[in-house]
Amino acid sequence: MAKFVPYLAEEAIERNAEALLTEFAHARDVVIEPPIPIEDIMEKYLKLGIEFDDTHRLFGIPRTDLSQGSDILGAIFFDEKRVVVDESLDPEEYPNKEGRYRFTLAHEGGGHWRLHRSLYARDPMQAAQFGGSSAPSVICRSIQANERVEWQANFYASCLLMPRNLVFRAWKREFGDLELRELIEISGGPEDYDREIEEIDPEVKQLLREKMSSLRDPAEMLSEEIVRPLAEQFGVSPIAMRIRLEKLGLLHREVPLRRMLAGG
Repeated sequence: MAKFVPYLAEEAIERNAEALLTEFAHARDVVIEPPIPIEDIMEKYLKLGIEFDDTHRLFGIPRTDLSQGSDILGAIFFDEKRVVVDESLDPEEYPNKEGRYRFTLAHEGGGHWRLHRSLYARDPMQAAQFGGSSAPSVICRSIQANERVEWQANFYASCLLMPRNLVFRAWKREFGDLELRELIEISGGPEDYDREIEEIDPEVKQLLREKMSSLRDPAEMLSEEIVRPLAEQFGVSPIAMRIRLEKLGLLHREVPLRRMLAGG
């Protein structure tokens, strides 16, 4: 039976993440700067062990899609103070997965440990299914990302790795202000764009095509020009940084083409 997880306001989750950073800074006498030292926070302050394993084999859950890699990126054992991360995220073996690895640590050792420990600790959850050993308190699967317990842990991880004040500071240093950045995103391919401007005067049409040519791949522009430098600075994936920037109101990436053509 699923565990009931109470509603938590975003503000409360963010305050908890900020409090953890403050506690760690005081305990270790350090200044918090990006990238957030998530491994030190987990191991040296929260005293949580980190280990790698094949999570699907460990928990006896078949992979739903072999081409997509692991569906179980991590799990936490509250009573044992232990976090298991899927071996596909080992940053020493797969350096390109470091951002996803760090986010998984923040999700497990930040979100679940700080928000949900009291709900799951010492819950006898069919330990026999795991060879008589302790059952994991929470198994985190990508297919369950929209469930409340997983959403809360994801949002906590975002706030922990990309603290509001540090993101604003980095943004201002990068762009010189805190203005919202709007990027035009065209749905579909070039043929869709051509159809939308079909009835425009030919000369104007040509000018628009020239102006918009560099925006044919908005996702690439978004990553390279705005998101990627900040993602690298904070040690997170470009996707995680984009979501955080949008949540903080610094980035808006969808401006309908017709609104732009109308001068809106």
